[in-house]
Formats: sequence, C-alpha cells, structure tokens
Amino acid sequence: MIDARNLSKVFKDKKRGVLRAVDGVSFRCEPGRIHALLGANGAGKTTTLRMLATILTPTSGTATVAGHDVVRESTEVRRDVGFLSTATALYGRLTAREMVEYFGRLHHLDEALLKERIDALFTRLDMHGFSDRRCDKLSTGMKQKVSIARTLVHDPAVMIFDEPTLGLDVMSARTIVGFIRDCRDRGKTVLFSSHVMSEVEKLCDFVDIIHRGRLLAGGTPAELKARHGVPDLEEIFVSEVTAAGGAEEAA
Repeated sequence: MIDARNLSKVFKDKKRGVLRAVDGVSFRCEPGRIHALLGANGAGKTTTLRMLATILTPTSGTATVAGHDVVRESTEVRRDVGFLSTATALYGRLTAREMVEYFGRLHHLDEALLKERIDALFTRLDMHGFSDRRCDKLSTGMKQKVSIARTLVHDPAVMIFDEPTLGLDVMSARTIVGFIRDCRDRGKTVLFSSHVMSEVEKLCDFVDIIHRGRLLAGGTPAELKARHGVPDLEEIFVSEVTAAGGAEEAA
C-alpha cells in the first residue's frame, strides 16, 4: 500500500525563485487497484512519484510504501517497489537479457529464480524475439519493455509507472497496458501517472486529478462522472483545472 500525507516538494531556482512542485498532496493506494495521477505536463506527477520511490526527499509531509517510511526506511522501500520512470536508462552495450539479469543480481535473486522471473517477464511482454539484441539497437517500444522487465524482475509488491506508454506505438502500448492490468489482478499496488485521458479511463480504478502540485479531485471514474454530471473524463479534467485557474493548461 502507498499512503501519502501532506506531501510537498519545494525547489529553489536562481532565476525563478522558490518553486513548489508538489503542495500538500495526500492519497492512499490500495493493493489490487490501479490508482492514477492524472495531470498535464508539469503538474507535479513525476515529482510525487520520485518522492514515493525515494529518489527525491520530501520537503515536508510523510509517506509510507509497503509499510515503510520513505525517508527513514528508504532501503526497505526500494526492496518493495518497482519504479518505471519516463527515461529507460539502459546500458546500450548489454543485451536485453543481460540488462534484466544485471538488475536481478542487484536484488540478490538466486540464478534459478532469476531465470524463472526473466522467462515469465519476457513471455508476458513478448520480448523473446529481441532478448539477445543490444539495447542500443532496440526500438523505443522494445527499450520500454526492457526497462519494465528490469524494474520488476524482483517481483515487488508496489509498482509505480510514470507515463509508461509515452511515445510508444499502439501495439507496444497495448502490451504494456495489459501487463499493468495483470499486476493489479495479482494483487499488486499500482500507482500510474498519465496525461492521456482515454488511457486513464480504461485502465484505472481510482483517479486523482493533479494540477500545479495540488490534488483537485479524486474518485473512481464512475464517481467523478456522477459528481460532475458528465460522461467524459476529459470534460471533468478541463472543468477542474479551469476552476483552479489553469485555463491555458486545460486548453
């Protein structure tokens, strides 16, 4: 489970001064559900996810992931979380299989379990056809699949996906969306960020709309539609952002 309470992150920039990227965000993600942070670019989604994954330290507020505090117990959090960022960050000279093996060994998986996990992931993500090709020779979709496999090879209880289908073709995106659904069906806690309305609507069990670092509204897609009296998640998003003074971002 993920539990964030009044989570905030402030950056100091010489030109722009103090930047409040995340401002008092609170939410809970439960096992067996896909929870979405829906927002435009720059809304604070990635900064929030990076704090939960212990990459960034919160300026204020608290958060626990799988029962561990993200500041005091960061090592334990990293053992229980898989974080997929928007950058694949692969070693070009390694093959797809070597890349995933490397991360499996970093997590101290024994060789038999590592082989089992790689075979299962490569089958589910349709990776066997390029498993022995170097990462610098792979397409964008292939690289994203390798990145997902190396992120999840240790079978973490909590999975955090930051814009996982960004820049992918339709077939690659469908494969990855299907894999994320499988994670939910296996009882994983899944936190998913996106700015694609249709993707969030089809995939997620609970949606939080984030804008300028603040959560504006939250609920299941059905609850949000009933509350606003409209059948379209995009219209709800535009309405919330416009009401918060972000007409340009909503356009």
